Amino acid sequence: MAFILVTGGTGTLGRLVTPLLSDAGHPVRVLSRRGGTSAGGVEHVVGDLSTGEGVEAAVEGAEVVLHLAGGPKGDAAATERLVRAAVAVGVRHFVHISAIGVDRMPPAWFSEKLGAERAVAESGLPWTTLRAAQFHDLVLTVVGKMARLPVVPVPGGLRFEPVDARDVAERLVGLTLGEPAGLVPDLAGPEVHGLGELVRSYLAAHDKRRPALPIRMPGKAGRAYRAGDNLAGPQATRGTRTWEDFLAERVPANR
Repeated sequence: MAFILVTGGTGTLGRLVTPLLSDAGHPVRVLSRRGGTSAGGVEHVVGDLSTGEGVEAAVEGAEVVLHLAGGPKGDAAATERLVRAAVAVGVRHFVHISAIGVDRMPPAWFSEKLGAERAVAESGLPWTTLRAAQFHDLVLTVVGKMARLPVVPVPGGLRFEPVDARDVAERLVGLTLGEPAGLVPDLAGPEVHGLGELVRSYLAAHDKRRPALPIRMPGKAGRAYRAGDNLAGPQATRGTRTWEDFLAERVPANR
């Protein structure tokens, strides 16, 4: 029976997507470097997109590929390897998660994501790509590290619209089970927050105080962030779960 192959199925997003697909009645195969325990219609296999080891075997028999795996380096090359394997077996639909601003932001990580997008779009496969904003989970990690400093540096003009991973998972499942749609509207959180605001809300939730030091981010990256090139456009769809709601869920567990 044909199945859906999910890369990155053990990550933040993958752990949400995989059970949703399985609960909808679709066999799922999860590709990861460490593997896992297969159960309940979800099969785990070992493979490494960075080297290509095990990738062809993992794709064999897949009807749909949902590509969630990624990292700060080598994302374009890893995606190219996966795409070649998918082309070889005639995958019907290749679905890819990307990031808002990949075609505008100068940091190398965005360039890698853009290269991955191009590998998918130029593959000849029917495809769908969703660009999403930073997950609440990532923002929580960043502001948590900043809040541990005795004085918190706050680059001026940096704004984010964090989105809940559950909203992204639900959107991706709908796209995966639907027809190929190309580049679909961005998915961002319901609100835009300045970085300083995010840090202050984190500190307040933990009953902490830290002095803030306004700084200016230099160079092309600073100009791009201040211009809002990392933010979604007016055609974007919006998640429903706010940063404040997410923070309220997480703070009791962290105390």
